[in-house]
Amino acid sequence: NGAEPSPESVPNPSTITAATRGTIPDTPTSSVTKSPDAAAASISDTHQSTPESPDAPISDTHQSTPESPDTPITDTHQSTPESPDAPISDTHESTPESPVAGQADQPVKHTNRKIIHIDMDAFYASVEQRDNPGLVGLPVVVGGSPKGRGVVAAASYEARKFGIRSAMPARQALALCPDTVFVKPRFEVYKAVSQQVQAIFREFTPLVEPLSLDEAYLDVTDCPQFDGSATHIAQAIRQRIRDTTHLVASAGVSYNKFLAKVASDIDKPDGFYRILPHEGEAFVARLPIGRFHGVGAVTEEKMHALGIQYGADLKRWTLDELSHHFGKSARYYYQVARGIDNRQVSPSRTRKSIGSETTFSQNLTTRDAMLDVLRKLADGVSASLRKHGLMATTLTLKLRYADFNTVTRSHSLAIPFDDRMHMEELIALLLDRALEPGRSVRLLGVAASNLVSADDGSPRQLTLFD
Repeated sequence: NGAEPSPESVPNPSTITAATRGTIPDTPTSSVTKSPDAAAASISDTHQSTPESPDAPISDTHQSTPESPDTPITDTHQSTPESPDAPISDTHESTPESPVAGQADQPVKHTNRKIIHIDMDAFYASVEQRDNPGLVGLPVVVGGSPKGRGVVAAASYEARKFGIRSAMPARQALALCPDTVFVKPRFEVYKAVSQQVQAIFREFTPLVEPLSLDEAYLDVTDCPQFDGSATHIAQAIRQRIRDTTHLVASAGVSYNKFLAKVASDIDKPDGFYRILPHEGEAFVARLPIGRFHGVGAVTEEKMHALGIQYGADLKRWTLDELSHHFGKSARYYYQVARGIDNRQVSPSRTRKSIGSETTFSQNLTTRDAMLDVLRKLADGVSASLRKHGLMATTLTLKLRYADFNTVTRSHSLAIPFDDRMHMEELIALLLDRALEPGRSVRLLGVAASNLVSADDGSPRQLTLFD
């Protein structure tokens, strides 16, 4: 029925202490008891119209997103990492269906599945410590130089003790811990290790859905190894990873993706946690809303203002009420508050976007200088589209000001495009929509989305020179 008796070697979640659970208390202790209507009145306008669900698309928002290291990131599909060490991802998780006003508020809970979420611990930094034993035990940051405009891509657990986190300016990381060792990223090495780990996953099941270089979902419902025990399978995978790569991974086991992902984060590093079907709803009820996968800082703040501190608070809201405040993400929040997440583990994931961005050593102050950079980024995106036989209907510009406030602007065309000419025309339009006079810019990015195959028969957008 989706779970198996717990072996003596694995602690039962009900016996794990509050210290082991981190910040999850035994019962929700929310002190705010506003009704939805009363709470709504206290919400002021924010820059984000739609909360950041696990799969939040790029939209016209002002929410800050993690910044890349000094070198531009190209051919990426996900502009916002999902974890502190989230690497450049070639995948994008599908979003739950949009809520429909008046729709029945009784989703079906499927508890007969066995889902594992595996997450490599401090992946980039751990690889560097493995390959350079002199770094073991030291606060290590993988990313750009603190002498310039570098940004933290990943931090070892020793560095995290000082408050260093991914997307933080390297200069700030150095101020927090002057003994920090900064290492340049070696993405080719990380990709090679990731391939080793992915191969181990597929020794146990073909149903593997990579989220990034360092994490994946596995559906082991029909896996015959260990008599189908998801607990034993997860522990065996962790041991195989350790033996093969000399790295550690944490695992979460449950009956759906949401709970498995949350579980994998509870006892890091080198942790294991399991949530059984009969424990799911009670577990979510006592989970702080900031620990929900898909609730970022902006949405957490908004939910707190609405009186939503824990899963139990979220569960009190109807789908229509959530839809009013959170738009199409409401259905996801409504369901996970009840321990429900029926998304399948999808081995074949559809590429959603291709983009490129870069951070400057000195802020740009003129429109012409910004357009020069954006044209070069568009060239790279266009080349990537053609390389993969894809076309796009939407172009998004990302702009980060010197104060780290981030703005994105998008424009869609009726006919797909893959050429630089159309991108340049749109870039100028989007830059004028995004740029505020007199403000300097530290980062620019371009992304093409709503992709279609160049061979699917769609009419091709023509330029004036075709």
